[in-house]
Amino acid sequence: MSRVRVLVGTRKGAFILEADGRRDKWEVRGPFFGGWEMYHVKGSPVDPNRIYASQSTSWFGQLIQRSDDGGQTWRPVGNEFKYDGVTGTHQWYDGTPHPWEFARVWHLEPSRTDPDVVLAGVEDAALFQSSDGGLSWNELSGLRTHTTGAAWQPGAGGMCLHTIIVSPSDPNRIFVAISAAGVFGSDDAGVTWRPLNKGLNSGEIPDPHAFEGHCVHRIALHPSKPDVLFMQKHWDVMRSNDAGESWFEISGNLPSDFGFAIDVHAHEPETVYVVPITSDSEHFPPEGKLRVYRSRSGGNEWEPLVHGLPQGDCYVDVLRDAMAVDALDECGIYFGTTGGQVYVSPDAGDHWQAIVRDLPAVLSVEVQTIP
Repeated sequence: MSRVRVLVGTRKGAFILEADGRRDKWEVRGPFFGGWEMYHVKGSPVDPNRIYASQSTSWFGQLIQRSDDGGQTWRPVGNEFKYDGVTGTHQWYDGTPHPWEFARVWHLEPSRTDPDVVLAGVEDAALFQSSDGGLSWNELSGLRTHTTGAAWQPGAGGMCLHTIIVSPSDPNRIFVAISAAGVFGSDDAGVTWRPLNKGLNSGEIPDPHAFEGHCVHRIALHPSKPDVLFMQKHWDVMRSNDAGESWFEISGNLPSDFGFAIDVHAHEPETVYVVPITSDSEHFPPEGKLRVYRSRSGGNEWEPLVHGLPQGDCYVDVLRDAMAVDALDECGIYFGTTGGQVYVSPDAGDHWQAIVRDLPAVLSVEVQTIP
């Protein structure tokens, strides 16, 4: 029977949760790197032993950690990144001249085919690639130097490149999302980029219909429909049927169209999940009821999923990287909260149970399905 490994990044360390295919009894390991902010922890889809982790503190700066044995042991890798061929540091700024520096790595995206290839999205809004398992990194500088760059502004969490999707049908096609700049796409493996924000409407910027400057919180797609993208924006849940060339709203009957997380069922490309949050100033569920919403029609018509979730006096948040799905025959849905709970639904959202409670605030949740 296949197993699942849930990789959890928190404000004070990383945790690994493992179970068999029934997903009812869990082994909990951690904390790894206790006391450190673990912004994102993600495993290779082709090597179940390979895991990458983004580790940072305001004092010691940013590190990339790698495990080659499923999280049993770790080692730091890639302390130097290269910017246009010049070696720089990715520690916090120390007052000395450097080509360019950043605060943290927000997102790590391992290759679907090669465990040594991994992309990293950083703050301030740049994209890096490693082809040697994280030992060395080179910037894909065409993104950061894009002509629209002057219009990019930081969101509340910083000017972060927080989502990376490599098309499952074409490894040269990459989508990224930046807060607050929008979605950008490349068809040549990251050499050149173009904004993909037509149809977005953001009242917070001077020109709400601009092609850049939008605060996109998260994008997702299903491998069987790589041209269909789903988006949770600062406000609005959106969909594109043409690989991001244009977007339209699918918020429908949601109680709030503000939120951070969005994901797609592993086997049903038109089944989408979001977690509505009250507003951009009230980061907790509407009415204090923790509800995941599911659309089986690709948007507009949404149903609340509440069985096993607290339906009163619940004031947690679910952050952008804190939802994931597994690839088992009966798809499991997972999410973590800023209250330290990690929930699983082994039946695609119909019933929920807490795997763990009282962890530090959860920043990311990712899943490896292990044969």
